[in-house]
Amino acid sequence: MKIIDAQIHLWSKGAPSGLHRKVAAFTAEEALRDMDAAGVDAALIHPPLAWDPAANDMAVAAAAKYPTRFAVMGQFPPTDPSQRGRIKGWRNQPGMLGLRWALLHEHEQVWLRDGTLDWIWPAAEAEGLTIAMMGGLFLDDFRRIAEAHPGLQLVLDHCGLVRTGQDEAAFAQLDKLCALAKLPNVAVKATGAPHYSTQPYPYRNIQDGLHRIFDSFGPKRFFWGTDITRMPISWRQCVTFFTEELPWLQGQDLEWVMGRGVAAWLKWDYRFD
Repeated sequence: MKIIDAQIHLWSKGAPSGLHRKVAAFTAEEALRDMDAAGVDAALIHPPLAWDPAANDMAVAAAAKYPTRFAVMGQFPPTDPSQRGRIKGWRNQPGMLGLRWALLHEHEQVWLRDGTLDWIWPAAEAEGLTIAMMGGLFLDDFRRIAEAHPGLQLVLDHCGLVRTGQDEAAFAQLDKLCALAKLPNVAVKATGAPHYSTQPYPYRNIQDGLHRIFDSFGPKRFFWGTDITRMPISWRQCVTFFTEELPWLQGQDLEWVMGRGVAAWLKWDYRFD
């Protein structure tokens, strides 16, 4: 079974935010070393421009150098009018598959409602680009965008949960999240799951919640991944949490969740044979 991590970060400078490793750099070669040790075949790079303005170029260079191991969900400053022409031909960059803006902060989420980002959705829809966002922080806005642009593929980052919560608090909007599954243009990255539990591996108190999200979205719209530089456990344990500890995830469903689904959703021409 081929395994694709739906989210990692690479950087060469800056001060990593939040719980990310406080290291000066995390390079493609370091990631490949750890991926090989964990049995991870490929990974989708999300450039952390928040702390490394050169991260997008670094990601594209990694995908060009290691085309069978990396692809990219890139970004650019979405509020800069000079950037508006960049969506046209965005996928012509090596390994580039789509766009990702976390919009973690309240002042950024205001852009979803004040018209600042309104140009992005139809432009990406016309270009056939997928956009990933930390939609668990703004599910109502996320739904509004998805409904208004049914041809735009959208991805909810980090299980679509309340990123600022853990244990029960992380699942506070589970009903609203699962209701989004009725929209066929919405998928979920099941990344960062260990972060949501204060219990030790194998995080039994969040397994039922993950099962419900999986049941709602199905194996082809529920993508395993890590955000490894923020995880409290090893890359290998992030793999086995899904492949060995979730009894409801077996067979072809497991293959789709662990890699086939994200490749198909993003139209990544990845060889699984």
